[in-house]
Amino acid sequence: MDKGKVLGVGGVFFRSKNPASLGEWYAKHLGLKIESWGETHGTSFSPLDMPAGSFTVWSAFEKSTEYFGSPQQGYMINLIVDDLDAALANVAAGGAEVLEGSEDDDFGRFGWFVDPDGNRVELWQPPEPDQKDA
Repeated sequence: MDKGKVLGVGGVFFRSKNPASLGEWYAKHLGLKIESWGETHGTSFSPLDMPAGSFTVWSAFEKSTEYFGSPQQGYMINLIVDDLDAALANVAAGGAEVLEGSEDDDFGRFGWFVDPDGNRVELWQPPEPDQKDA
């Protein structure tokens, strides 16, 4: 296939009962620079702002997966953070449910929380480039 292939993820779009309020929550507790684009509120991430060694994953899970939490949740967003412990403390201070346990592996550190809309969100702190190669 020479033409018409996917080059990357262009966006993550989802419904919210109050997009402006949810955007404000993410801005306050995770530092997203939220903009209003008509009926939607969001942010954009430049690949140049991503930490070295990070990447975007597209992955289809089995319908029966428990990884997303509630069986009604059809997707889960993974957000890259610079400090997992601080990010989890920030969302906890904002009233989010921080889920027990975190994972450390070759790909970095992972933790989870449930946002004000009830979405389970994964936070990922990639390893430092020299740690991953060691």
